[in-house]
Amino acid sequence: MTRPRPAPLALSLLLVCTAAAHAGKPAAAVHDVLRAPRPKAPEFFGLYLLDKKVGYLSTALERLPGGRFQTESTLVFLATVGGRRSERRHREVRTYEATRRGKLLGFRFEQRGDGGEQTLEGECLPGTLQVKRARPGVEEETLRLPACTETADQADAVRVALFRKRAVVGEALDFTDLKAWKARSAPAGEQVRTVGGVKTRLRRVTTLSEKENVPVEASLTAEGEVLEVSFGANFVARAEPEETAKTLEASEVFTLTRVTLPAPLPVAAHRVPGEVTLEVEGLPREFHVDTARQAYRALPGGRVAVTLRAPEVKGGVPFPAADPEKGKNLEATLAVESSAPAIRALAAKLVKGKPDAWAAARAINAWVYASLEKNYGASSDRATDVLASLTGDCTEHSLLAVALLRAAGIPARRVDGLLYLRQEDGVPALYWHEWTEAWVGGWVQMDPTFNEEVAHATHLALGYEGDARITPLLGTLKVVGIR
Repeated sequence: MTRPRPAPLALSLLLVCTAAAHAGKPAAAVHDVLRAPRPKAPEFFGLYLLDKKVGYLSTALERLPGGRFQTESTLVFLATVGGRRSERRHREVRTYEATRRGKLLGFRFEQRGDGGEQTLEGECLPGTLQVKRARPGVEEETLRLPACTETADQADAVRVALFRKRAVVGEALDFTDLKAWKARSAPAGEQVRTVGGVKTRLRRVTTLSEKENVPVEASLTAEGEVLEVSFGANFVARAEPEETAKTLEASEVFTLTRVTLPAPLPVAAHRVPGEVTLEVEGLPREFHVDTARQAYRALPGGRVAVTLRAPEVKGGVPFPAADPEKGKNLEATLAVESSAPAIRALAAKLVKGKPDAWAAARAINAWVYASLEKNYGASSDRATDVLASLTGDCTEHSLLAVALLRAAGIPARRVDGLLYLRQEDGVPALYWHEWTEAWVGGWVQMDPTFNEEVAHATHLALGYEGDARITPLLGTLKVVGIR
């Protein structure tokens, strides 16, 4: 099963980057981020999923000599997944000009713990972004990417929006893919809440990132203190004293986030071809997209009937194959390292002599299933790391499979959603899971974790490639009927 990945959460919170006050009154020519009201010390937040603490975040800002300033953010995630401890630590520092223009000058991103280790050192040069990428046991890489477009507006877009009394629109660099994504932060009115037994008027700001497409709402006091950041009803960051924020207990998210069913799925759902229909509550209309595998029908009371199908697949399409999405599903990325020599060599070996794309995809799916040890205590966020360790959970299986498929010239992508299982407690439930989809003349879903050439109708797909829109569904999605 998949474990929670906090990277999208880190980006969203960084758009609400809190900061430490600096000595002296800033000159009028400095950027608005240095003029907006804010607390005098770094701020800490406890991260809560379904009211269970799963980590903390700390953020700060510091003036530097030479007309610069920097923001620093640390994210710690701690939970147990399937009985095994999962801990991640992300730290990032971004340096900007302190002027009104406020250009991003450079950054340092450090990732430690579950998911692997890496350090990214970035420098914004004329016309290009130069990034040095270091990982244990791997030769350092130097990447040259499109020029930096981020400005100091995004260092603390929430407070800048309140200070200017209007929306702030700009691009923020994401360290999971080193791409700049448009984000918009806008004042969203005021509300009165009881804080510490006292009724307090809070100002609200809503941020929407083009990458994640999930509204993030921050609530601030008149003095600029962020009290809460919500990512839907069940995922919240709450301001806490440092000692409280850092006090963590590993919550079991595997069971916490599952969707229990009123009855087991029928045998027909486990066959190919196979089919089952679920009556679902709490699934927004934006997810009701009919495909060859899933069909939706509105029901009274806001419910929806979702028919899941596992169709038979015919081969015959040659490879390399053209991507129906203009090359997006053949790209090599920081995670899906399909251009890495070791990935390319293995892919060529696995598909040698295969008559068509479907036969090649089945060979890759079978090899990943047979070669990776099923281990919830070892996680890697990069395909080459998965290949080196040959261990992991569903996310590692799907990541390596997609990298091999793309290296073989077969368009592929990771699928996020829910899978039916009955664990040791015997409760029939859907668990959060990740599998793959390959283009073999049409899209076919495969599951390398369970060696399913065609993913059974036990799989409910909700998004692709770490779709952050799924996060608000945690704790709200319910299955009320099966047929």
